Amino acid sequence: MSDGSYTGFGDKALPFLKALGFHQNREWFHDNKAMFEEHLNEPRGRLIDDLAGRLAQKKIPLTCARKTSTFRINRDVRFAKAKHPYNTHVSAVVTRSGTKKDQGLLYFHVSPDDSFLSVGFYAMEPDELRAFREAIVSRKSQLDAALKPLLDAGFVFDQEDSLKRTPRGFEAVTDPETVALLRLRHLTLSRRFSSGRLKGTALLEDLVDLAEAAQPFLSFGWRVIDPVRAARDEQTH
Repeated sequence: MSDGSYTGFGDKALPFLKALGFHQNREWFHDNKAMFEEHLNEPRGRLIDDLAGRLAQKKIPLTCARKTSTFRINRDVRFAKAKHPYNTHVSAVVTRSGTKKDQGLLYFHVSPDDSFLSVGFYAMEPDELRAFREAIVSRKSQLDAALKPLLDAGFVFDQEDSLKRTPRGFEAVTDPETVALLRLRHLTLSRRFSSGRLKGTALLEDLVDLAEAAQPFLSFGWRVIDPVRAARDEQTH
């Protein structure tokens, strides 16, 4: 339950995260946990609460909740090469179910050096990625129209893990723009934002605007990777 409406992250939010990068130990974090809660965790929770309400009000089929949408500040270091125990950012996802494992998402990431918003389909299953690639080829003009609001808003495709060669089965495709999309492993787009957006309600408004701009692209992807669920969801909204 929120103690109030979102009014921005605290003044010490970014300085705390920067200091945490230097003090990667549990003693320091414990001593400064109150600052984390006041300037980062509680504001993030209020942002999520207010965003969920705004999305429901606009009948946008996305939602979020403090318990299921946020990522922990503690890192899972069991299989990581780097063993530092804390993330130096805070983040959360917005999906149809409000959980992290649902495809077709919005994501916000707050850090001292690289704050950004993202949208799209990340780490799809092989059959989902294959279906998406087939749709890129067969419905390119429809995809272009769905992407236009995001591209016009300054979002660009992420190149993380992208292939150097065209994936098997699509070798006959020659259009450079289509080939570039086929080589992507994640169909996500991102846009950086300045620390000034953390003040007031700017980030909340940015996320609402993103949710609206993203609807054509998310709807396109949902119909591609899970047409049965997409059809059911469209009937209920």
